[in-house]
Amino acid sequence: MKDNDIKLLKEKGISNSTVEAQISRFKNGFDPLEILRPATLDDGILQLNGDQKEAYTRLFASEVAKNITLSKFVPASGAATRMFKDLYQYLENPEPIKSLPHTHPLVKFIELLPRFAFFPLIYDQLKTYNLNNVHVRKARAVDIIQALLNEPGLNYGFLPKGLVHFHLYENAIRTAMEEHLVEGSSFAAGQDGLVKVHFTISPEHEELFKAKLYQEGPFIENEFEIGLDVSFSFQKPHTDTLAVTPENEPFRNEAGSLLFRPGGHGALIENLNEQAAEIVFIKNIDNVVPQHLLQATIDYKKALGGLLLELRSSVFGYLKQLEEKATDELIKEIVQFVNTRLFAALPADFSSLDNEGKASYLAKYLNRPMRVCGMVRNEGEPGGGPFWVKEKSGQESLQILEGSQIDMNDAHQSAQLKAATHFNPVDLVCSTYSYKGEKFDLTQYTDPETGFVSEKSYNGQPLKALELPGLWNGAMANWLTLFVEVPIETFNPVKSVNDLLRPQHQPVK
Repeated sequence: MKDNDIKLLKEKGISNSTVEAQISRFKNGFDPLEILRPATLDDGILQLNGDQKEAYTRLFASEVAKNITLSKFVPASGAATRMFKDLYQYLENPEPIKSLPHTHPLVKFIELLPRFAFFPLIYDQLKTYNLNNVHVRKARAVDIIQALLNEPGLNYGFLPKGLVHFHLYENAIRTAMEEHLVEGSSFAAGQDGLVKVHFTISPEHEELFKAKLYQEGPFIENEFEIGLDVSFSFQKPHTDTLAVTPENEPFRNEAGSLLFRPGGHGALIENLNEQAAEIVFIKNIDNVVPQHLLQATIDYKKALGGLLLELRSSVFGYLKQLEEKATDELIKEIVQFVNTRLFAALPADFSSLDNEGKASYLAKYLNRPMRVCGMVRNEGEPGGGPFWVKEKSGQESLQILEGSQIDMNDAHQSAQLKAATHFNPVDLVCSTYSYKGEKFDLTQYTDPETGFVSEKSYNGQPLKALELPGLWNGAMANWLTLFVEVPIETFNPVKSVNDLLRPQHQPVK
């Protein structure tokens, strides 16, 4: 290893042994998952009726009144570049709009430009054009896109998705970040009236996020009569992973330095681990709606929170009883709880254990971080879903798996993916403290075997990249997990700019 390699590793806080382990991963791959079946209604996914939803909502309110600490955690570091992929492709090879098929994304973007929340800003940038005229817009498509993506225009090509203007109001245009603050104000305020929201961001965007917060935060505080306690963090440098050549040799850039890449959103388990709140809600930056459509989301956030708190109360109670005296009756009751409330079957050899062994197993099984995850019915959106997996111990567990974790060449695994009924919208509420009031070290509850290798390139050269276990995938693999069906109305992601034209992102009429 060269001197500059050693210096780089020291700067990042990465050990030689970590690099060697990563190279070994590239060479040997990951152990395959034993996927049993997709989680479905009444087999891993709970469906709440109206009475249950109301009861859990009341429970959530009563627990918050007891000074339970809440926070909202939003991974927001992703650049908006992919959101504008179609626009960038057009700039590479611009052609007259009339020559493009009517279904082309660029045609839709230009024709419906006035419906975007950022249209007034574009209009202001290009005052010399009458952008209210569709023919002018089609003739000036290149100018419009450049004003949107580049400086001295709106510079959306540089901004993170959280700072892109999503929604238009009568007297305001809100970014995705602001909508998360508004949403948090509706369910995540503590007894002190403070709403704690944490965004994970990239260092180059920190000042932009803070400027937007200082500019718009006071208006949100006044409108919702709350205080905002907003914090930011960056992905840790030591979570970056080494890139290798197709031959599994360390990849070096044009300067001869080792090339490291961000390890994916799974690295954010360390940022989540630093959150002090007892209950943490997690949601992606691009999944927001305008204020007039927010009620369904708020209702289910509170219901999921109440369900988690009920689950936590039961688990804490059982752990305390096990600590005092593990009777046969208590063990039977806990087994039934695991079977009926967590939907999980214990390992086949559990019944052969003696009383002490059963108590020990159940205590270890229950004493973990917990999460309740909303799941929507699968309507073809890309991404992961809920599955039953068999662990090496023989224990069945509920996991959120991405398509990249499923071997499509394996007939059984491929069939399980096709049979899946629900989709993961990233709608989680988490409990990160033990029954003794001690904070769990969340990095100890990951499954390193759930990472994966992806094919990438650097300046046209092929390379292999190592993705850490995803934040709500392998990074939470060893949490107590419960899936709950939530309505599709609570899931409104913006993956491409034209998604903002969907009715749920348009102003109230």
